[in-house]
Amino acid sequence: MDYIRSLHASDEGLGECFLCRYWADPAEDRRNYVLWREGACLVAFNRFPFNNGHMLVAPARHKGTLDELEDAELSELIRRVRDVQRLLTGVVRAQGFNVGINVGRCAGAGLPDHIHIHVVPRWEGDTNFMGVVGDTRVIPQSMDDLYAELAEAAPRLGLPPLAGAT
Repeated sequence: MDYIRSLHASDEGLGECFLCRYWADPAEDRRNYVLWREGACLVAFNRFPFNNGHMLVAPARHKGTLDELEDAELSELIRRVRDVQRLLTGVVRAQGFNVGINVGRCAGAGLPDHIHIHVVPRWEGDTNFMGVVGDTRVIPQSMDDLYAELAEAAPRLGLPPLAGAT
């Protein structure tokens, strides 16, 4: 329900883009589960994850399509996807990843005006019946606990410290 309500708030102009809000308020990085904010890019937890460790990689600029981004922004987005994969492989031992972009609401974008890349860690046999039978996702670890693990591991894996870890 939180997700559905957030979509309607955006449609009605009642809420601003959460990615832009995250970018504008670095003091709240830990509370907003922002991993990195460097250059022209932001990486944060998806608050409505498909799997534990589901991340969003987004440009700082509020743009809805890849065409609207500069080459440097596109390059940085892909480098951050790489970094997220390295971090999640090292911490949660992800065996694979779904990496995708939904462009436009009809393609599944819940935030169609601010392009972002989903990075979803996957494990052999991680699908289950809960989503079909109980309309529920099973996430085995809280975002707070995973954030703490990622903050500890990032420097060890040769990655920048997390934005909200200081």
